[in-house]
Amino acid sequence: QVSVVESGGGLVQPGGSLRLSCEISGSIFKILTTGWYRQTPGNQRESVATFTTSDLRNYADSVKGRFTISRGNGRNRLYLQMNNLKPEDTAVYYCAADVSSWDTNFVTNRYWGQGTQVTVSS
Repeated sequence: QVSVVESGGGLVQPGGSLRLSCEISGSIFKILTTGWYRQTPGNQRESVATFTTSDLRNYADSVKGRFTISRGNGRNRLYLQMNNLKPEDTAVYYCAADVSSWDTNFVTNRYWGQGTQVTVSS
C-alpha cells in the first residue's frame, strides 16, 4: 500500500504565498516521478510542476517564475512554494507519485493524494 498525503493549503490574499507539502509512504520500492497538479470545478486536472525521471523540473507556463517545486532528502517528500499568488491559482492541488511497489510486484502505478484547497481571494 502506498499513501500520498498533502498539507498546507488555505486562504491567501492575492500577492501572498503558500507552501504545500506532500509525503509519500508505504511499500515503496522506487519513486520514479513526482509532481503537483490542480483542478477547478468543471475542468480537467492540469499539471502545475513536476520532476521527471531525470530529475528535471517542468512547470506550467502560468506558474513559471512564481512557483518552485522541490524535494526533501530522498524522493518521498515533495514541496511546492507558491509566491505572488493570483485568483486564477485557486484550485484543489494534488500531489502525485509514480511508484513501483512491493505490493504490486514492482509494477509502476500513479498514486494521488486527497487534495488540498488553495483559495486566493481578497
